[in-house]
Amino acid sequence: MTDPVDPATPIYQKLFNAYREDILSQRLQPGQRIDSINQMLKKHGVARETAKRVLNMLADEGYIVQRRGRGSFVSDLRPKAKIWGLVFPFYSIQYEDLILHVANRAAELGREVRHFCNYNSWEEEVRLVGIMVHERYEAVVVIPTMDESKTWDFYSHLSPQDSPVILLDHTMSSNNFRYVIQTYDLGVTRAIHHLIGQKGGSVAFVENELWSGRNMVLELMRGTYLDILGKIFPDFDPYILPHGSKVDAEELRKRRITGLFCCDDVSAIKVIGSLREQGVSVPDDFGVVSYGNSDLARYFTPAISSVDPRNAEMSRILAEVLHPSDDAKAQGKSTQLEHVVMPELIIRST
Repeated sequence: MTDPVDPATPIYQKLFNAYREDILSQRLQPGQRIDSINQMLKKHGVARETAKRVLNMLADEGYIVQRRGRGSFVSDLRPKAKIWGLVFPFYSIQYEDLILHVANRAAELGREVRHFCNYNSWEEEVRLVGIMVHERYEAVVVIPTMDESKTWDFYSHLSPQDSPVILLDHTMSSNNFRYVIQTYDLGVTRAIHHLIGQKGGSVAFVENELWSGRNMVLELMRGTYLDILGKIFPDFDPYILPHGSKVDAEELRKRRITGLFCCDDVSAIKVIGSLREQGVSVPDDFGVVSYGNSDLARYFTPAISSVDPRNAEMSRILAEVLHPSDDAKAQGKSTQLEHVVMPELIIRST
């Protein structure tokens, strides 16, 4: 290792310059472990605070990556690929719409979007994110699974020099990652109050039978539904239908239900179709509201009242987080951790 000898240069600066030179010349290779604090003490005879300062300076300048409990490693100084990786937990029409909006925003910035489904598996989420970080994607955008407690250890060991991880759409995490979320509970609340006000009876909750495993979206919606119904109709049992195509009009009437809230637009279409087959009219006999406001809701006949998650707005904010404008920087928004988007209820024929 080189050892600059200018007596006017502080020892910590000499060591920093020497390690930096070895990294830039690739005498220290990307991924190679760099000297620890104790090794610096023995090799250079410096104080512990000096060694710690050198490592922090190297990390701040992006020359090394400090991984808690494992040590410090030489950074990969290759330029990052102009790619955003998007990891989502299950397929839905709403997520398809969100992916398209993110891809459009990325294209405006000259970036490519590659999207992957983890099928609600936290192990697969970690594997996919790890690959993207290793391949130096410019950013990794994650719609997290239910098992955030199991992914936390992995995310907490990522370095600021790694590809930034942005949590999108929904999260209950309390961490230092930036995230852009929508308030599902607000959207569900608005939909249910609308249905009750429309016809005065209770409301059934319709799930999507194809969404894989436990997932946060469904549990957030179901929890909000149960909470609202318990407060407004304490004497009525909530009614949850796991299949939109299995709706029974007579059972709904028996339970004094006049509205159906569907967790997505596909389920709403199945509900309307099933009721038609039973000779029941929507909206004359029952009101229907879905969550998603995709093209299916807008162009189906009758057009479906739906909660708009404002995917275009979430995508705009995501792009601003990754590539902040001068105005955002001046207003301090470029360092803001949490961005919340309020869903909107769009009233249509149902």
